[in-house]
Amino acid sequence: MKVIAIVGPTAVGKTSLSIELAKRFNGEIISGDSMQVYRGLDIGTAKVTLAEMDGIPHHLIDVRDIDEKYSAADFQKAGRQAIEEISQRGKLPIVVGGTGLYIQSLLWDYKLGSEGEPEDDSLRGKYESFAEKNGNRALWEQLQTVDPLAAEKIHFNNRKKMIRALEVFEVTGHSILEPKEQPQKIYDSFLIGLNTDRTYLYQRINQRVDLMVTEGLLEEAKRLSETPDVQAAQGIGYKELFPYFTGISSLDEALDEVKLHSRRYAKRQLTWFRNRMSVHWYDLVQQPDAIIEIESAITKWLVNEVDEDGTKE
Repeated sequence: MKVIAIVGPTAVGKTSLSIELAKRFNGEIISGDSMQVYRGLDIGTAKVTLAEMDGIPHHLIDVRDIDEKYSAADFQKAGRQAIEEISQRGKLPIVVGGTGLYIQSLLWDYKLGSEGEPEDDSLRGKYESFAEKNGNRALWEQLQTVDPLAAEKIHFNNRKKMIRALEVFEVTGHSILEPKEQPQKIYDSFLIGLNTDRTYLYQRINQRVDLMVTEGLLEEAKRLSETPDVQAAQGIGYKELFPYFTGISSLDEALDEVKLHSRRYAKRQLTWFRNRMSVHWYDLVQQPDAIIEIESAITKWLVNEVDEDGTKE
């Protein structure tokens, strides 16, 4: 079963490319973004609009209310079902998103869980003290920085599990959720990665945040701030604005935090995809004609002239 995946950081053209490829290759699109599942969170998640869809069916968007949880396991189950149904209709599934764990758990036989990891009481005390001083949210952000795999799975209110994950990572150098055996691919997938020059990427991210404000980001974040403890409230672009609503920070300060965290997340996304997946990288921002190369590579892959690494079979 063939599946295309389009990955990469925000603001590099994944949405527009996915729709062009869906038209060109008779495809349907599956969102692989952990925040676009929430109804009502449209602007801050850069959710594709009805006009942008241009008639192309999209799946796994607006499937949860903002007070509901959504995990990689939920996505894996729903995503695989969508792939099956799209393929049965004779269409090509195209997965689009920047959440590395979601894409990996969908396309590989990914089993989470780890037991018997070493314990270190001194480390546990260090993280407990940090949590007492700075709060659960700061602890979760620290976990997200060093181990996004665990941060995707562990809610920020579960201090015990967060501390355990941080402890394991510092002692062993790997995630507490790292699979013991190397997962195997379960689809014939072709991975396209979009990126551009870092300075230009960061400029585009900053501009996108400013545009979101004009489109109504503050109103969207204000509604979410009324339930700050739900999982959806941890999304970048929302939580940074909560101090502004309570008078703790100015709007400019809050937006600077949104931009900073968005840039850092883009860097983590790129690191994930480069280290964990075999991806064909392109820069459509500065080289828009590269779409011709992309379409040619997909055409060859569809007729089995090349394998996932782009080499002849």
